[in-house]
Amino acid sequence: MKAKVTVTFKHGVLEPQGKAILHALHNLGYAGVDNVRVGKLIEMDLNGADPDKAKKDLEAMCQELLANPVIENYAIEIA
Repeated sequence: MKAKVTVTFKHGVLEPQGKAILHALHNLGYAGVDNVRVGKLIEMDLNGADPDKAKKDLEAMCQELLANPVIENYAIEIA
């Protein structure tokens, strides 16, 4: 089973990397870009066949390690 976890900053959280990319894009002439937000994608191979248990385990992983729930959101996708 494969899983993807996408982690992004919550709106309102200062994101220096996104601001730096936005500034660089404007310097390259891409003035039509208004905002850039950077996140991370975590891909995992999971053994087991129970998607409900996998989702529960992934939720725990996100809460304990993969994301900072105070300033980040996460989305889980299992395939």
